[in-house]
Amino acid sequence: MDKAARQKRVRELAEMLKIGDLLNAHPHRLSGGQQQRVAVARAMAPKPRILLLDEPFASLDVELREQIAREIRVVLKQDGITAILVSHNQYEAFAMADEIGVMRAGQLLQWSTPFELYHQPACAYVADFVGEGVFLQGRVIDSSRVETALGVLGNGDEQHGYAEGSAVTVLIRPDDVIHDDASPTTARVIDKAFRGAGYLYTLALADGSQVQSLVPSHHTHAQGEMIGIRIEMDHLVAFAS
Repeated sequence: MDKAARQKRVRELAEMLKIGDLLNAHPHRLSGGQQQRVAVARAMAPKPRILLLDEPFASLDVELREQIAREIRVVLKQDGITAILVSHNQYEAFAMADEIGVMRAGQLLQWSTPFELYHQPACAYVADFVGEGVFLQGRVIDSSRVETALGVLGNGDEQHGYAEGSAVTVLIRPDDVIHDDASPTTARVIDKAFRGAGYLYTLALADGSQVQSLVPSHHTHAQGEMIGIRIEMDHLVAFAS
């Protein structure tokens, strides 16, 4: 690029990444988040077809990491640049990526959208790795339903592919377990973690197995207390035991 084109490109990127007031600042004066924005701008400056990002936000705290990941995603979309991001932080990947590949020991286990990784994991490892959840033992009733300690799961539409009577494990996400005081099904609170807008409860069922539930924080219950729960599950995810 000639000088005028370079200056124009600098102005474009400074505006996109909100670093216009930093152009004359010394590097050691920049915060961690500002340094990351400058680094991305530098990499984008020559308009690469593909931008490779190797854990670019690892040095930032979790909240800032996800915020900047979302901002960088918008900028890359605006500039029409494809990016490949390597990350050990799944929430960072969710915030930034259109498609995600989960790898283990050099093997690609699944390549899907974030929604599919969470709701339709290809194997038990992906199901356990992505998001939060537990596995319950179950026995297949028919082509779409499974009997578990939480009752019969499955809406009758999705086929799980396992033979009647076979033993399976069923993935239960915290958002599948709804706190409902009117429900006849109860569970005992054995642990809880405050998450701001809600609590993540760990609950013991009658047979001793455990599930988790996300409950709004104005519903606070003590350890040992029995609470009513019901299941609202859109996707039955089962694997052979």
